[in-house]
Amino acid sequence: MQVHLKALGCRLNEAELENWSQRFGADGHTLTRIVGDAELLVLNTCAVTAEAVRKSRRTIHRLQRENPNAKLVVSGCYASLAPEEAAAAGVDLVVENRDKDRLVEIAREQLDLPAMPAAASAPGAAAIFAQGRQRAFIKVQDGCRYRCSFCIVTVARGAERSRPLAEIIAQINALVSQGVQEAALTGVHVGGYGADLGDGSDLYTLIATILAETDLPRLRLASVEPWDLPDNFFELFQNPRLMPHMHLPLQSGADSVLRRMARRCKTAEFRALVARARSAVADFNPTSDVIVGFPGESDDEWRQTLDFVAEIGFGQLHIFSYSPRAGTRAARLPDPLDKATKRARSRELHELAARMKRDALTRFVGREFEVLWEGDGERLDGGRWRISGYTPNYLRVSAEVDDGPARYNRIERVRCLAVADDGQRLLADLAG
Repeated sequence: MQVHLKALGCRLNEAELENWSQRFGADGHTLTRIVGDAELLVLNTCAVTAEAVRKSRRTIHRLQRENPNAKLVVSGCYASLAPEEAAAAGVDLVVENRDKDRLVEIAREQLDLPAMPAAASAPGAAAIFAQGRQRAFIKVQDGCRYRCSFCIVTVARGAERSRPLAEIIAQINALVSQGVQEAALTGVHVGGYGADLGDGSDLYTLIATILAETDLPRLRLASVEPWDLPDNFFELFQNPRLMPHMHLPLQSGADSVLRRMARRCKTAEFRALVARARSAVADFNPTSDVIVGFPGESDDEWRQTLDFVAEIGFGQLHIFSYSPRAGTRAARLPDPLDKATKRARSRELHELAARMKRDALTRFVGREFEVLWEGDGERLDGGRWRISGYTPNYLRVSAEVDDGPARYNRIERVRCLAVADDGQRLLADLAG
């Protein structure tokens, strides 16, 4: 049967989708990117913000409208926080986060999925490519021991659970054998990897072992909390296969707000961490998250955030307007901000983020980088193709070539010529 998989929200949801794709493939099913062609729809939902919940609900209804004859399985954080509500939406099966590693088996049993012959194509990488992606996301752990006051994800995901190192190595080696050139490690609390295993494993050991025991050409890290990194961590980047980019969530540039958020990193510590990274790692590109309009955020605290963000000079920002989440401590804090103030501050931060991104791109005009081309690209008038990919330090690059599809999943050296008019990417040509 044909299966359509969709994830909302975080990279961890994408990693789980890839695991399901492998298991569906092992059962003899095939993946389709077309909703209407599927006999089974699987949605991995998100609940990080109130808007993410609304988007999860809308997506459930959209999938039902587009393919009313398919069976629909819903999992993820929205489904785990509100399973009765998700079930009442008319889905065929709700699989909560605690059971999602067994989603394929549960769906097989409870939905009486047909037995299929052995898969005609290899699972894993083939499934990733079939979904129009080349970067694999590797789930290394789930859950979090901390309780930032705004975060509902720790409630939805539960206690920390790390995957055994040997299992992760085996997965990456299998993906490499199937053609994957780049993978990103992801989880809820990636920096806490190994703490629950009791064998001395940690994030440093995990990365060092992956670099030593796999031939993966490019390894990335997804979001890592800034307080989790030991002093010697950036020595790992001496291996050029570890990409010089990290997403380090800041959330606020005011220490008083960080205390209300129950964050474990002050601005001085964050500043020192980024300085250490830039000193140790050539072309290091930090990206981050910022929450706008946290309860009680004063004009002075907001100005501190803008000043600190500008000082650090992030290559990219993910900006979230605060929304209260029932079950979190922040939802009970006094002095919530009105929507107009949050909108104004969000707009101001988006403008700053756009300037920082353009500045980051401008610094690399004239440089040469290895770029991994993603997807088949866009056919242009005249028959040429525009293809795009990312530099090692996660700057988006596009180039025009004659044979776009032939370059899919290929690493090639490019020369960066200029910043595109949209300020979101570098224009380049092949360096030959």
